[in-house]
Amino acid sequence: MENTQKLKDIVKDRYAKIATQEKFVNASSCCGATTPSNKVYNIMMDSYENLEGYNEDADLGLGCGLPTAFAQIKEGDTVIDLGSGAGNDCFVARHETGPTGKVIGVDFTEAMIKKARENAEKSGYNNVEFRQGDIDDMPVSDNLADVVVSNCVLNLVPDKPKVISEIMRVLKPGGHFSVSDIVLVGELPQELRQDAEMYAGCVAGAIQKEDYLGIIKETGFEEVAVQKTKPIMIPDDILLKYLDEKGIEELRNGDLGIYSITVFGRKPMDHKSEEKPKAFAEAVQVEASSCGPGCC
Repeated sequence: MENTQKLKDIVKDRYAKIATQEKFVNASSCCGATTPSNKVYNIMMDSYENLEGYNEDADLGLGCGLPTAFAQIKEGDTVIDLGSGAGNDCFVARHETGPTGKVIGVDFTEAMIKKARENAEKSGYNNVEFRQGDIDDMPVSDNLADVVVSNCVLNLVPDKPKVISEIMRVLKPGGHFSVSDIVLVGELPQELRQDAEMYAGCVAGAIQKEDYLGIIKETGFEEVAVQKTKPIMIPDDILLKYLDEKGIEELRNGDLGIYSITVFGRKPMDHKSEEKPKAFAEAVQVEASSCGPGCC
């Protein structure tokens, strides 16, 4: 079982390389981190091309949903994007906030921050900024954001309860989030759960859908709802790196479901910062850790 810091180092290393890859490579793999499939199609991502504010240079093909399309962003809002990459969701959010709003992207990969800042400067965006840091310990003040968005990133964080608590901390009372992420229904084969590439590829780090939603509710969010669900099918030519043909057949015919979900939650107006019950936090951490490799 890898420790938390080693998992973070794996992800940071992979995503530094992903920052320089062509979009088609990222789109034909799992979150850009696994071996590309010879079936060149978007394994996880949805198309942004019909969204206002879309910036092709900032689209690395790494997402698994369109959280900004569901985030109910209003003019003048302050928006935080977790795991902002090259800035794609930030620029879509900026279109919604208008010139009176502000967008902050947080990413812990230096190469991604550099790329995002270059994209913002090329477009002359003065109300979008990018901060380097962990999303489970954000370089952001309390009660700052009206909206938090994230696209296929929370599953890359070993401590899921901590990052959900951070979302609660940085949102204003009454603020809300819309997050797209990968979740499971059923158990991944051990060969996939223990692989670092599949962890960085947003699969092995995913936890059970029921537990994911449970963390959000136990943290104190209200109006928790799944806004969109999309099944994810990993092509056989990627799975063959981990499983034989019999293993793939058993996977396909079993009870496992891998899904992209987009989830909404609202911070209560009267929320007071409280530490989660220790027993719950520890129980969820055990569940989250079990999905890592000795572990997008």
